[in-house]
Amino acid sequence: MSRQPEAIPERGFDMAAADAGAAPESLVATPGQDAIGQGPHTARARHLAEIAILLVMLTWGANVVAVKAVIADVPPILFAFVRFGTAFLVLLAVLRWREGSVGLPRGDILPMLLLGLAGFGLYQDLWATALGRTTAANSALITAATPVSTMLIAAAVGSDTISRAKVIGAGISLSGAVAVVGVTHGFGFTGASAGDLMTFGATICWACYVAFGAPVLRRHSPLRTATWAIGLGCLGMLPIAAWQAATFDPSHIHVGTIGLYLFCALLAAAAANVVMFEAVKVLGPTRSMLFQFLVPAFAVILASIFLGEAIVLGQVLGGAVIVSGILVSRLGPLSSRAR
Repeated sequence: MSRQPEAIPERGFDMAAADAGAAPESLVATPGQDAIGQGPHTARARHLAEIAILLVMLTWGANVVAVKAVIADVPPILFAFVRFGTAFLVLLAVLRWREGSVGLPRGDILPMLLLGLAGFGLYQDLWATALGRTTAANSALITAATPVSTMLIAAAVGSDTISRAKVIGAGISLSGAVAVVGVTHGFGFTGASAGDLMTFGATICWACYVAFGAPVLRRHSPLRTATWAIGLGCLGMLPIAAWQAATFDPSHIHVGTIGLYLFCALLAAAAANVVMFEAVKVLGPTRSMLFQFLVPAFAVILASIFLGEAIVLGQVLGGAVIVSGILVSRLGPLSSRAR
C-alpha cells in the first residue's frame, strides 16, 4: 500500500495504501543480498521472489474490487474493522513465530497508537466509506498517487528532503489524479465526486503515517510495525464500526461475503504482507517498488471484469500520468544528472 527520507524510502508493506509499500533499508543491505548479509541470492531465488511480488500486486489489486463488492452488503467500516482485526491476530501469531516476541517498548506505544489511528483507523474510515461512493478503478488510481504526497509531507516535517524532481513529479502526479476525477465523476461534494475527494483525504492520512512515523518505523521490523499499526488502528474504526453493527442485518451475509472476507483479511491484509517482507529481502526495496504500479492496473481490469465498471480512456491516460509523476519524483537531483 509501501517512502522514508533517504531513510524513509519504501518503509513497509503495511496493508493500506494499496489498501502498498516497500521495505526499509534495515531489511536489505543491497539488492540481491539478504538482511543479515549471507551473500547474493541465486537467480532462481530472485525469479521466485519476482513471481511472489507479482502475485501480491494482483492480490492487492483484487482486494480493492473485493472490498467494493462486499460493502454492497456489509457496512464499510464494520467490514474494515473485522478484516483488519482478523489480520492483526494472524500477524501477531506470525510475529511471535518469526521474532520470538510481540511487544513494543513502552515509549513507542503512544507514537504507534497515533500512527495506527492515522494510517489505518482514519485511513479506513475515509477509504472504505469513499469506496462505497466511487468506483474501484478511481479509488485505485487516486491511491496510486500516495507516494508523491508522502514525499511532500515528509519534506515539510523534515523527515525527507525536497528536490526539484520531487516537486515536478508531484505536480505531474497531481494533474493525473485530477484528470481521473474530472473525466469520470467531475468535481463536487456529493455522490461519486465526494467519494473521490474522500479517497484523496485517505491518501493524506497514509502519507502522514509514513512521514511522521519515520523515527518509530526505523526502530522496528516492518512485520512488527505493520502488526501493531493495524491492531492499534482498529481502535480508530471501532466507534463507527460499533454504530454500524447496531443497525446491520446479518441476513445480508452469504457464502460469497464470507469468501471475500477471508480473501481480504487472510490473503490481502495478512499473507501478502508476510510474502512481501520475504521477497524484498531477495530483491531489495528499489527493485520491488517497481512492481507497485501494477496494483491500479490490476484493479482497473478486475473491476471491469467482475464489477462491470467501464474503463474510460481518461482513466488510463490519467493513471499513466500519475505513474510518470512518481517515476520523475524518484529521480536524482536534476542538476547533477545534467552534468
